Amino acid sequence: MENLEAKITQADSLEALEKVRIELFGKKGLLAAEFAKMKDIPGPEKKAFAQGLNEKKAALQQAFDARYEVLKAEAVETMLKAEEIDVSLYGTLAQKGVLHPVMETMDKIIDYFVALNFSVETGGMIEDDFHNFEALNLPKYHPARDMQDTFYFKDGGLLRTHTSPVQIRTMLKEKPSIRMIAPGTVFRRDYDVTHTPMFHQVEGLVVDEKGKVSFANLKAILTDFLQYMFGDVDVRFRPSFFPFTEPSAEVDISCIFCGGEGCRVCSHTGWIEILGCGIVDPNVFKAVDYEDVSGYAFGLGVERIAMLMHQIPDLRSLFEGDIRLLEQFR
Repeated sequence: MENLEAKITQADSLEALEKVRIELFGKKGLLAAEFAKMKDIPGPEKKAFAQGLNEKKAALQQAFDARYEVLKAEAVETMLKAEEIDVSLYGTLAQKGVLHPVMETMDKIIDYFVALNFSVETGGMIEDDFHNFEALNLPKYHPARDMQDTFYFKDGGLLRTHTSPVQIRTMLKEKPSIRMIAPGTVFRRDYDVTHTPMFHQVEGLVVDEKGKVSFANLKAILTDFLQYMFGDVDVRFRPSFFPFTEPSAEVDISCIFCGGEGCRVCSHTGWIEILGCGIVDPNVFKAVDYEDVSGYAFGLGVERIAMLMHQIPDLRSLFEGDIRLLEQFR
């Protein structure tokens, strides 16, 4: 019993101290063995023996508790040092996310026109026939409606086929002059390598007093815009037809893949069609009660521009959520 406290103080770990605890305080430990001797001690001496043994047990328990606290503190300190992190060191950088290529392209388009003091207007994706067609010089049974395969609802409503209804609603609530773009999601019943049922457009509209808006101004802005998006490309305007503009034009850029020499992408013509534009048809102004004004409008598909900028062969892959494609734009 003389060296019991020494055993406690010499324990150098919680595991070693636990072994000492069992040796001293366990059911078959040294103290239990000492208390078992009381049955053989004569009555007059038993009380003194028990008292001395209890005092010894209390002293050992006190020494044990003190040693336990010391070893526990040392164990915590050792663990903290093992898990220590030097926050000044560079760790493994987490992969960072980026905008979807379609949204990135749309933001770049919007930035250009906002810098030219165009306002950004938005509207609902569910439209009625008047704002989506009739006000845009597309009366019922007009053959040009077949150009836009529309999703109709039973109540006569429809999913907008372009963002042009935003232009109509803006003109109905505001007076000239107007200088705006309308970015947003549109819907058509179409699905192939270059078309999806849902896609994104940015349409632009400028309206002012007669004589203040010209096709030359439209050409200058669109030429500068396309060179801002694609770099040093040639731009040409071809006569075309749109019900809501007259005259109308398709706009092409020299092929960014072959430099205008002719390749499979441009069908060996050296040109790639990129957007449509024109001078606003007078019938559109009649529908919104505008008088003595002139204007121009243009519209482009965001996905088409994104495909060309990033050389993506299939439009549908932009909406499939394939992480292998999206990781390339990080």
